[in-house]
Amino acid sequence: MRLRSVVASVSLCLCAAATAVAQTPLPSPEHASSAPAFLAHYNFHLSADALSKSDDQRFTWQTHFGGDLDLLDYVVGRANVLIDYEAVLGNEIRAFDPNQGNYTLEVSASARAGATELAGIFHHVSRHLGDRPKRFAIAWNELGVRVLRRLDAADTTVDAQASIGRIVQHSYVDYSWTGNADLVVRRRLTPVVGAFAHGFGELVAVDASVAGRKRRQLGGRIDAGVRLNGRAGALELFAGVERRVDADPLDRQPQHWVLAGFRFVNR
Repeated sequence: MRLRSVVASVSLCLCAAATAVAQTPLPSPEHASSAPAFLAHYNFHLSADALSKSDDQRFTWQTHFGGDLDLLDYVVGRANVLIDYEAVLGNEIRAFDPNQGNYTLEVSASARAGATELAGIFHHVSRHLGDRPKRFAIAWNELGVRVLRRLDAADTTVDAQASIGRIVQHSYVDYSWTGNADLVVRRRLTPVVGAFAHGFGELVAVDASVAGRKRRQLGGRIDAGVRLNGRAGALELFAGVERRVDADPLDRQPQHWVLAGFRFVNR
């Protein structure tokens, strides 16, 4: 009952927010080490999503490659580093035309209180164009806090997160702060096969004096699929929908699409 209540509560929060700057895979909640440990844990991801945006040649694929690692687990918390590279592909110039390259770097330090983890984060995003002229920077730095929690019940695992941050430096973008919530529910069906559902919602507050648009921009993603476990890693196959704030770095317009894709992760 407790697990169902937590899932329902976070799901309601996601539904209220989702309908993004693309969601970079987040550090997952992790149980504390029994003693201080160097490089105690890492997560790796490589993914590609096919996008049903046939009326806009800028968006046919989005891909992510990167990971995060715990540099130090000091039992009562941990220091984490996250690196992610996103390539967005269209078919304007050629069949597979990488027109965007977006970099995310993040460092965080946390404190644990039972099953809950509270982290302070410094988050940097830099956006670039591929095979297109752009001589000015599109980037921002954010200081914020994140709450993480993992719940285990039999063959089901729930990872819940929520973050809020203030934009402390920005180039070109009109963002002032962001808030988001992320929920992943995983169910083990057999030793090899599992199922999962994922929801992410984001609220971006903007300075209307910069570009004259609404002060609140909403984005989010919902997807679900199956997970196939191997000896050293796993393959996830999924489908879903997404609404992305500022999908193109320059035009300040949201885009939405149906997607289907795959993701390679470590066990």
